[in-house]
Amino acid sequence: MSTSFDVIVIGGGPGGYAAAIKAAQLGLKTACVEKRQGKKGPALGGTCLNVGCIPSKALLDSSHKYVEAKHDFDTHGIGVENLSFDLSKMMERKDKIVHQLTGGIETLFKANGVTWLQGHGKLLQGKKVAVTDGEGNTTEYQAQNVILAAGSEPVDIPVAKQDGKYIVSSTGALEFDAVPEKLGIIGAGVIGLELGSVWSRLGSEVTVIEAQEELLPMVDGQVRKELAKLLKKQGLDIKLGAKVSSGTVEGEKVKLAYTDAKGEQTAEFDKVIVAVGRRVNTENLFEEAVGLKIAERGMIEVDQSCRTSVDGVYAIGDLVRGPWLAHKATEEGIIAAEVIAGHKASMNYDAIPSVIYIHPECAWVGLTEEAAKAKGFEVKAGSFPFAANGRALAANEAAGFVKVVSDAKTDRILGAHIVGPQASELIMQAVIAVEFAASTEDLQLVCFGHPSLSESLHEAVLAVDNKAIHAAPRRKR
Repeated sequence: MSTSFDVIVIGGGPGGYAAAIKAAQLGLKTACVEKRQGKKGPALGGTCLNVGCIPSKALLDSSHKYVEAKHDFDTHGIGVENLSFDLSKMMERKDKIVHQLTGGIETLFKANGVTWLQGHGKLLQGKKVAVTDGEGNTTEYQAQNVILAAGSEPVDIPVAKQDGKYIVSSTGALEFDAVPEKLGIIGAGVIGLELGSVWSRLGSEVTVIEAQEELLPMVDGQVRKELAKLLKKQGLDIKLGAKVSSGTVEGEKVKLAYTDAKGEQTAEFDKVIVAVGRRVNTENLFEEAVGLKIAERGMIEVDQSCRTSVDGVYAIGDLVRGPWLAHKATEEGIIAAEVIAGHKASMNYDAIPSVIYIHPECAWVGLTEEAAKAKGFEVKAGSFPFAANGRALAANEAAGFVKVVSDAKTDRILGAHIVGPQASELIMQAVIAVEFAASTEDLQLVCFGHPSLSESLHEAVLAVDNKAIHAAPRRKR
């Protein structure tokens, strides 16, 4: 095997494998370093495909189908007797999907001529990369360009140290062999709410303990209130302004102590998930002598083209600024490969969608109404409920709404926010609008298919100027 490459990518997650494939497609001799061991051996795909995005969505969908059959089929005139679920089959299905997708990346590597270097990669001076395999053998490779794509890992907290059995990370929460009767979750962020939704649907009594005073502060205020109401209705007990002071395993139970507005509190759980966030995975990733500039929170400093302070070295994904999202990492990986090949490439960081895969889903792009006002925009906004949408009612999915935020002076759409059915799909229409700097009027003039969920976006855009057809106009002040 050759020890010299045009591009070596360290990390085989969504950003890393996309960068490697794109670089190879552009005619560059490319290698990708990945150390992860899956259930069936070495695995590409990073956290997302192996223990994050994909397995969690598989369980979210399985658990939702169970709840839908249990509570909603009767509405459609469908009777179900002796309904049950088999957790082991759900887990087998999840693992099968993971294996299929991670194996697919390996196939794509072979098809595009990408060399997979299995082991831990470390950047040395002179754009050399040391790869240490599972047996401790190290081989050095020379690269003309290096892309760092090592991603992030779950944060552990000293007050509730993970033991892998009773106190676990998001990874462990995807491997329970039985439904916990009482489940505690530390952190009411995206990961905590998604995992809480899975186990709540399957029968767990879920308590979410969040230190911040507000639920999901990055979400639009109107959407945030709706989410809090819906999650409470679904049985999630979310305690805000509650700071965990200790978590100990006593026998086969976990005892958590926390402080809230009422003082010291204690609670006992069968399992506890620590979901307080993630941290950059830079440990042993590069020699200090390489000279990379480090920004806040240990992230690697890069420019708009993902170049680091060292010539020929790039960094992407969770290692750098911007939202820590798989699709953002993928686009940055492609940008880095394009730039290395001498092409021009860029991404609009204001048009990156975010999604919470609870049910109903929540998704947004661009500025919230609060953020737009804080930036000095004169704002106009409109919303439309799915309860007034024929397609949503026909599907028994009438919860939530679409909200659009626009600049009152220029009419430009600044952001869109959705809580409701298929929000993860609907938001992409708004992403395109934000990306192309569309005006409110641009979307008002578009003909949307009927009956469709997308009509709710159309009505919300119309409502920005108080022109909605299927909702009563706002009273003039």
